Amino acid sequence: METLLHIACFALINAVLILAGYIIVKRAMVILSWLLLVITITTVHFIFLGDPPVLRMLAIIATTFTAMKLIAVAEAYKGKKFALTFKQWAIFASSWAGMRAQPFETLGGPPLPNAWPMVRFGISRIFIGALFIAVAHGVQALHLAENLSYMLISGLLLVGFSLILHFGLLSISAGMWRRHGANAYLLFRQPARALSLTEFWSKRWNIAFSEMTSVTIFRPLKNRIGAPAALMLAFAFSGLLHELALSLPVNAGYGLPMLYFIIQGLLVLFEKWLSINNIRFLQSKLIAHAWVFLGLVVPMPLLFHTQFIKEVVWVMGGIH
Repeated sequence: METLLHIACFALINAVLILAGYIIVKRAMVILSWLLLVITITTVHFIFLGDPPVLRMLAIIATTFTAMKLIAVAEAYKGKKFALTFKQWAIFASSWAGMRAQPFETLGGPPLPNAWPMVRFGISRIFIGALFIAVAHGVQALHLAENLSYMLISGLLLVGFSLILHFGLLSISAGMWRRHGANAYLLFRQPARALSLTEFWSKRWNIAFSEMTSVTIFRPLKNRIGAPAALMLAFAFSGLLHELALSLPVNAGYGLPMLYFIIQGLLVLFEKWLSINNIRFLQSKLIAHAWVFLGLVVPMPLLFHTQFIKEVVWVMGGIH
């Protein structure tokens, strides 16, 4: 009963964010939107303090995304006419993972092309993701050495859940909104093809996140403090949001996700330094793919630290 009350409070908070958000984004009240981000996440954190880590994570992530939409849209429409109706805004804010509201200005219009291919793609990825999770259970049944079992099961579950959510459900969502006239798009675009970490983070992996950090952090700051510093602050902000999503729910691992994104920011700056100095380190596709893979995977235990893996990922995967 207590958990249901917490969920009802969470729903009310997000509903208030969406209702108040329509006025805030129309008037481009950026400072107020940042204040609401802090207040709502803090409130949700304390409401779910005694709940299971999985539920705490989901509540914090959902509230963060809703609140960040207010900031991103208020920034994007600053000095421009806000063209969304309340219905379009409410659907965008509650039912789409992207951070750009402009595609939903056409919601309610004629269907857009490529909708069903996105849906079919998403369905296929859900099945493949479920297969990865099933294999993880098979690995558990083998009773391998503890460290080997941990790495294999964790890797399989992370890939499985990513396929189901990032490439499955979000692709289906994009396709269905295109059926209703919104110019929705894939938020994960063949990340394995990235030939640099710059390309990976800006154009291929979690476009919603790159949109969000670009609009709310990088663009407002780059002319004031310079592009390199603004870039590092954008990555640091990503680290902070991942601290909220990955460390706060399990009350452990603080600082590790932040360190992961600081490393990513430094590696991206290193790539830009190579380009400026005409050093062709990443011209070979083989080397480039190896560079991207190692840059992402080697420090990954910092991002998905042990406590999060055991208390959230394994629990969601039904692994005990």
